[in-house]
Amino acid sequence: MRFGVHAGPQDCSIEEMRRLWTLVEAAGFHWCSVWDHLYSVSDLNDPNKPCLEGVAAMTALAAATSRVRVGCLVFCVGYRNPGVLAKAAVTIDHVSGGRCELGLGAGWNQREFEAFGMPFLPIKERLDQLEETTIVLRRLFDGETVTLHGRQVRLTDAVCVPRPLQPRLRLWIGGQGEKRLLRIVARHADGWNVPFLSPSQWAERNRTLDAWCERERREPRSIVRSANVGLAVGETAARAAVQEAKLEQMFGQLAEWVKPGHLLGTPERVRERVEEYRAAGVEWLILALRAPFDWEGLELFVREVMPAFPPSGPQ
Repeated sequence: MRFGVHAGPQDCSIEEMRRLWTLVEAAGFHWCSVWDHLYSVSDLNDPNKPCLEGVAAMTALAAATSRVRVGCLVFCVGYRNPGVLAKAAVTIDHVSGGRCELGLGAGWNQREFEAFGMPFLPIKERLDQLEETTIVLRRLFDGETVTLHGRQVRLTDAVCVPRPLQPRLRLWIGGQGEKRLLRIVARHADGWNVPFLSPSQWAERNRTLDAWCERERREPRSIVRSANVGLAVGETAARAAVQEAKLEQMFGQLAEWVKPGHLLGTPERVRERVEEYRAAGVEWLILALRAPFDWEGLELFVREVMPAFPPSGPQ
C-alpha cells in the first residue's frame, strides 16, 4: 500500500497549504492532491467562505514539492474546455518534472455551475462529457492530431505541444456509479478514486469495476485502485473522540455521509482499519483533510501508522 494526502484549498490561506505540502513530502507520502471547486463545500449555503481555484492550486503544489506525485481529485470537466485542461495538465507536468496525475469527474455542485453561468447538464450528458473529455485528453497527450465531434465535446485538428514529460500521464476518474461511470473507468482510466466508502462498500464497487474490465477486455491490474478516507486519530480514545467530534465542523452537511469512510480512534484502531482497506484491494490510501488541519493527528499517523505498511504496489 502507498499513502497520500488530499486537501481542498478552502477555508485556509495558501501559506497553510504550503505548510501541509511540505509536511507531506518530508513525511514520505507518495501522493498529494487538491480539489476543484469554486465555492467552499464545508457549508453549501455560504458562498462567502474562501476557496482557491484548482488548476492554480495544483500548480503551486507542483512548484512547492520535488518528489511526491501531484494530483487533483478531481477536475470537473464542465468547468473548462478540454483543450484548456490539457494545456494546464501538460504545464503542471513540466513544472513538476513529470509528476502530474490528472483526475477527472463529472461534477456535482449545481450551485457552482449556476452561479457562474455554466450549464448544469443532466447526469447522462455530464457522463458523456466526462467520457469524451477522457478520450480526447489521452489522444492529445499521446501526440495525436485530434478531431472529435461528440455529444458534448468538439475538437477539430487539435494538437497539444509540448507533450507531457512523463511517457504516460495518468488519467484518473473519480466516482462510484456502477451502471456507467465504472464502465468509463474500465474503458479509459489509468487510476480510479472514490471517497469516503467503508472497506466493505469499497470492495463492492471494486468488484463491479473488475466485472466491467472483463466485459471491456481490459486488464484489471492496469488500473490503480485508490480510496479517499478521513482521519480522526488520537493518542488515547478520549483524544480521538475529540477529533471525531470536529468532523461535523469540517464536513458540515456532509458529515454523516462521509463518516463510514473515516479512520477513527487510536493508532492501533486506525492500523486495523487501514488493514481492512488493504484487504479490500485498495492500493493507494489517501487521507482527505480539511482545514483547520489537525497537525497533531497527521504527525501521529505518520509516526504510528505508516511504518506498519511499507510501500508496495504500483508507483
